[in-house]
Amino acid sequence: MKMNKEIVKSEDKKWKKFKFIEIFDIKSGFYNKKPEVEENGNIPFIGAVDNLNGITEFYTLENIEKSSKTGDKNNHSIDKKIFRKNAICVTNNGSVGYAYYQNSNFTCSHDVNPLYLKKYELNNEIAQFLITAIEQQRVCFEYSRKWRPKRMIKSHIMLPIDKNSEPDYKYMEQYIKSIRQIKLKKYETYIKKQLKEIQYKKVQKLEEKEWKEFFIEELFNIRIGKNIDGNKVNKQGGKIPYVTRKENCNGVNGFISYSQDFLTVDYPVITIGNETAEPFIQKYTFFTGTKVNILKPKQKVSEYTLKFIATTLKAHKSKYSYSFTINSTRLKRQKIMLPVNQNLEPDYEYMEQYIKNITYKKLSNYLNYKKLL
Repeated sequence: MKMNKEIVKSEDKKWKKFKFIEIFDIKSGFYNKKPEVEENGNIPFIGAVDNLNGITEFYTLENIEKSSKTGDKNNHSIDKKIFRKNAICVTNNGSVGYAYYQNSNFTCSHDVNPLYLKKYELNNEIAQFLITAIEQQRVCFEYSRKWRPKRMIKSHIMLPIDKNSEPDYKYMEQYIKSIRQIKLKKYETYIKKQLKEIQYKKVQKLEEKEWKEFFIEELFNIRIGKNIDGNKVNKQGGKIPYVTRKENCNGVNGFISYSQDFLTVDYPVITIGNETAEPFIQKYTFFTGTKVNILKPKQKVSEYTLKFIATTLKAHKSKYSYSFTINSTRLKRQKIMLPVNQNLEPDYEYMEQYIKNITYKKLSNYLNYKKLL
């Protein structure tokens, strides 16, 4: 679909305040015990989290049906636990005020309010617009001030309106589509630039290479971050990434401004949170604290080589936990397997080209897929 260049800017539209109850049919999540984890689940469980579209696990219908809050026969029927698709799920506890669009049937905890649009059919574009408006109120709520359905009924939401002073859902849909088209165009330009910089070269298969064990301290100098004054950490502003023990978003937990103790990166490093043991590549100046290990290569290597090594590091993640952390002392003596050259040294050139080839294929596949749309 081509972008509508004449779409009205949001600041030029008329807006109106509506009660949530005027716009949404507000449901209560089900107060139920999470089923046991299983490998073949296909029904998402939505919880009070701030990432991954609210999904914490997938379960089978059978497992959901037999689970109960008390763990005994005092159970409820499946229709009380399964919510139909085309809903916006809003967290009301824990990470309060995060909203996620669900395009398939789901189950959820009572810490989530499923919202269904009244008087109009919800789709992904309209949902994304509404989610932005909903999350504007996140600052009003926190763990001690829950956003349960009874309180949400009294909440308000600002929306653009049509000539009849009703929510202009057609405008919302077109507005999000236009933004998406702009972002896709930028991404396409970025991909084409990346492909020009990456040269595909055929290399040996992993199983054909000779491998050898190395201690981490043989390959990296390891240090930890410094304490940062919590009163000066403003994650809502700033330009320098604040790397923490998060397991996603490349470990970045906001962008901050600070006068000292940031790390200038002259070439890429790996960061690993103590408790999470999740490795990330950092190629820009960043801040971090004392619970994050910083692995600086003893030999200058590329970002692609570090991605290869980070994958091997991640293979050891399961042995670490909050009670057995991957601190710098243990990390130094951690062994990893790497492909080697004829001198039995890490074959950094091979690792770099191997990851480049994977990247090249993925980016090329995206462009080919886009041509089919």
